[in-house]
Amino acid sequence: MRNKSDLKIKAFSLQEMMVVLIITTVIVGMAFAVLNLVQKQMNGIEQIYRVKNDVNGLRQTLWMDFTKYTSIYLDQKKGALYFSNANGERTYFLENQTISNGDILVLEYDSVTFYFENREVSNGEIDAISIESSKETGGANIFVFKENTPETYMNLVP
Repeated sequence: MRNKSDLKIKAFSLQEMMVVLIITTVIVGMAFAVLNLVQKQMNGIEQIYRVKNDVNGLRQTLWMDFTKYTSIYLDQKKGALYFSNANGERTYFLENQTISNGDILVLEYDSVTFYFENREVSNGEIDAISIESSKETGGANIFVFKENTPETYMNLVP
């Protein structure tokens, strides 16, 4: 005849299984907490990248427009900056501490200064612009200028 000890199935006890479940729960909980922290950091990095990309995009677009267009005119009452040449026109809007060109590019700024022949101007023809972006957009400084052509001075004559 067989012994009762021979019929017993080898397995973990209930206490051992509970310890394993508790340890697994703690480890999974820690993994989710770490994953949450990593996701927050990645979202922050993505937002900083997006803002810097917008600032660089606006800087690049302004440089291209300052070199492409021969006449740049500031109308402070309308809150607009007009670029024009024989081939076309382009407008930038300065509203509520933001600058945009009608496209996707929008930048919040703290201060914007316009220059003509190294003097600050508040209206009329300009040949340089200085933009200091807000802290939310990285606090970047953008300075863009153009070489004045004879056509620029011809437009100033009444």
